[in-house]
Amino acid sequence: MTLTEKILARAAGKTRAQAGDNVWVQADVLMTHDVCGPGTIGVFKREFGKNAKVWDTNKIVIIPDHYIFTEDKMANRNVDTLRQFVAEQKLPYYYDVGTDKYKGVCHIALPEEGHTRPGEILFGTDSHTCTAGAFGEFATGIGNTDAGFVMGTGKLLLKVPETMHFRLEGNLQPGVMAKDVILHCIGEIGFDGATYRAMQFDGPGVTSLNIDDRMTIANMAIEAGGKNSIFEFDSQTQAYVDYRCKLNGTKPAYEPVTRDKDEKFVYDLTVDLSKLEPTVACHPDPGQRKLARELGDVKLDRAYIGSCTGGKTSDFLEFARVLRGKRVAIDTFGVPATPEIVHDLQTARWGSETVWEILVAAGVQMTENAGCAACLGGPVDTFGRMNSPMKCISATNRNFPGRMGHKESQVFLASPATVAASALTGKITDPRDYLPN
Repeated sequence: MTLTEKILARAAGKTRAQAGDNVWVQADVLMTHDVCGPGTIGVFKREFGKNAKVWDTNKIVIIPDHYIFTEDKMANRNVDTLRQFVAEQKLPYYYDVGTDKYKGVCHIALPEEGHTRPGEILFGTDSHTCTAGAFGEFATGIGNTDAGFVMGTGKLLLKVPETMHFRLEGNLQPGVMAKDVILHCIGEIGFDGATYRAMQFDGPGVTSLNIDDRMTIANMAIEAGGKNSIFEFDSQTQAYVDYRCKLNGTKPAYEPVTRDKDEKFVYDLTVDLSKLEPTVACHPDPGQRKLARELGDVKLDRAYIGSCTGGKTSDFLEFARVLRGKRVAIDTFGVPATPEIVHDLQTARWGSETVWEILVAAGVQMTENAGCAACLGGPVDTFGRMNSPMKCISATNRNFPGRMGHKESQVFLASPATVAASALTGKITDPRDYLPN
């Protein structure tokens, strides 16, 4: 069996599962947020009763993160709905905005808080829930109706997906990042090339990728239509998960799955990381792949770094490495994914300055309000939102028309390094020309 098949078989209480099987699986964690949480709660109460109790209070995680730093009354009402439900159900894992418990973007907060564990099943009411596949678990996004059912029963009926195999070899060259890896893969198969399939990443090249890198790659499986993405468990995974579970007092035990020698895949692609170049997904979808060096005539109005894909500490460090001592030429916005990352950037020093100070000195408009911000557009007062037609290069994950605001705007997806170099020139730029010696 493939890694995905093994996890689903175990969650279904079976010794074996193969692609195409329909299986009832037991959930380990259900996550929802302020956009889909109210709808999920509505389905749960409609189907199970207004006074019904959730199946397991310790397995539900609620993280407001999308439309929260706004004056929009409807968005604020959504958070109020979450608060009321959490109080009714006495849910321990609620990370409320405006409190010390607030954690930022759900897909980064989940692993930070010890809710992503190898071999487990994670369902989330957000398509980028597949990010957690970086930790060797089955993680996928589901709709409000399915989530309402899981909330009441802890189970869900799934069709076991076919698995596509991506074998990584070699090491990334300077100026090339994990974002370039996944943009290359999506460019190879198309933005619908993995529809309802698992994307399995393994091979010797994985050892050179840190956990942030793996999360970036797993995060964008959905941009190829994937059901889930998964990396095999290794010592890096174990070290991260063990530390986070101990730090936050979450469930310490887990059981990873290991690879079989005779796995059956529907697709095989070997990617030599050493041969990849800075890559850009052009408007209007993530499959429109081109190399950054081929796009020097594309003038930009804005640059943006943030989100579950590009708002991690390592993303901002590479961003700052390119910008240090220079000045951006266009409006550039920076949104750390979580408060922990804000703290990292404001305390980590490069010489006499913090990373945060380096970015501000370069002209980057930084915010301490960690969250999704303009990645999903949001209300008109959302930080960094494009409220008029413009061209933006972004370290986020999706670039369909209207994704970051105005429906006539254009979004070009790239790595933090490419976004930084492009911010310096005002046009799409290969970051290898701007790396420090």
